[in-house]
Amino acid sequence: MTHVYRTTAASAALLAAALGLAGCGDSKTGSGSMPGMSHGSSMPMTPTTAPSNSAGAFNDADVMFASQMIPHHQQAVEMADSALQKATTAEVKKLATAIKAAQDPEIKLMSGWLTAWGKPVPTPGEHAGHTMTGMMSPQEMADLSKASGSMYDRMWVTMMIKHHQGAVTMAKTEQSTGKSTAAVALAKKIQTAQTTEIATMQRLLGRLPAA
Repeated sequence: MTHVYRTTAASAALLAAALGLAGCGDSKTGSGSMPGMSHGSSMPMTPTTAPSNSAGAFNDADVMFASQMIPHHQQAVEMADSALQKATTAEVKKLATAIKAAQDPEIKLMSGWLTAWGKPVPTPGEHAGHTMTGMMSPQEMADLSKASGSMYDRMWVTMMIKHHQGAVTMAKTEQSTGKSTAAVALAKKIQTAQTTEIATMQRLLGRLPAA
């Protein structure tokens, strides 16, 4: 009887130790994880996705599009401001107002993308050294500033048609090569809006008095 008792007691002690060890393991696992978290306590909790921004994933074509379209838009806004002060035709002033209203927010939008992507944002006035398609040269801008009356109106419309045509070309390139869904969507919007404005300006040019 004594032998049986000792064997039973030893078995009970082993069982208790095993249960105690299991309980300790459960406690340790519980303290290292929370509901909804990975069970691997050594896994970092930092997000694995790119920084949240409206442009999402991007490639070099998207960066080029935004980096070039910003100064392109800045020059268009500069020309729009000039027309609001000097144009003699109500239709030209109306077009200038619409162009500024559309392109100012787009400059801010694209600047936000470049910041989120860790890329430099072109500063106002930086477009002077750019040669993107449709951009006016410093001499052309100087000539526009010297013009007045109906000559100014015709020059402004002629230059803005060329400017818009350049933007449409850039927008088409972005749609075929870009990766960012937001940037491609903006390029499509620019193409549609500025193609319509080109047609409007071409009709207007035919009605403006000759310089």
